[in-house]
Amino acid sequence: MGFGSYRSSDWTKLKNSRGINSSASVQQIFKNKQMDPKYDPKNINIRESRDSADSPESTPIIIAFDDTGSMGYLAQEIAQNSLNKTVTEIYDKNPVTNPHVMCAAFGNAGDVAPLQVTQFEADIKIVEQLLDLWIPLRGMGDSGDPLIWYFAAKHTSIDSFEKRGKKGFLFTIGDDTIKKSLFNHYFEEIFHDKIDTGYLEPSDILDMAKEKYHVFHIITKPLRNDVQEKWLKLLPNGTATVDAANVKNLYMVIISIMQLVNGQDRTSIINQWPEEVRADITEAIKYIKVDANNTASGNADEEQKPFFKKLFGK
Repeated sequence: MGFGSYRSSDWTKLKNSRGINSSASVQQIFKNKQMDPKYDPKNINIRESRDSADSPESTPIIIAFDDTGSMGYLAQEIAQNSLNKTVTEIYDKNPVTNPHVMCAAFGNAGDVAPLQVTQFEADIKIVEQLLDLWIPLRGMGDSGDPLIWYFAAKHTSIDSFEKRGKKGFLFTIGDDTIKKSLFNHYFEEIFHDKIDTGYLEPSDILDMAKEKYHVFHIITKPLRNDVQEKWLKLLPNGTATVDAANVKNLYMVIISIMQLVNGQDRTSIINQWPEEVRADITEAIKYIKVDANNTASGNADEEQKPFFKKLFGK
């Protein structure tokens, strides 16, 4: 998927037709009361990001957010502002070529809707499909991030990596830590996949996703120190922070991270934003570091285990 191109005028029309304004609640924006089967991972074999005449050098971008508990403001911000601004700023600032965006909402592995994933899209269908997701706002998202990592690794096929050796981008956004290993029954229930071990650790699933994606996590604050400490241990160079009061800056953080991976200078990246938010963006991305291979998602342990090649044979 990924035909066409994104136009701000289409966003304006969609926003007006759906009644999406600054006063709209999360329930008014996301109207579905249950998960749509077409976004249920167990019904999806592969999501594709393919080069085309419209997108000759496609870049897959996954934006996944926690839809549990108190995270309604995050879903609301992404729908009202951040998704549109992220896509339009990509076209304006060109941190990557030909963006193909997939949205995902994740909760707990044991929830009735633990993960929902849209298609990779390049036009207004990005937002249309986001608005089709069910936002239950219950439970805790303490095992959801590895679900989208696993889906990205095992159930996406992306030309950027397969044809050109260029990784896509995967952003997860939430306010909690990952507390659980994922037992084999979750993979069968959620993805209809069988694994050969009794369980998988989040770090192993992360390693798998990093084979073809730059993986980042954005912690929404106010945060507890243990949340940041645990994420920095898991993603020492790929963890960012956004204060809940400044969640409107989310798109700037996403764009800035892409630019860092693309090799742009940190100071010039910060200075491109309005002066009043530069200190916030500086703080948000201070842990993001890019190595010589333009990757910012390494583990603290530089010895990466070929775990999934042993497990799946590829």
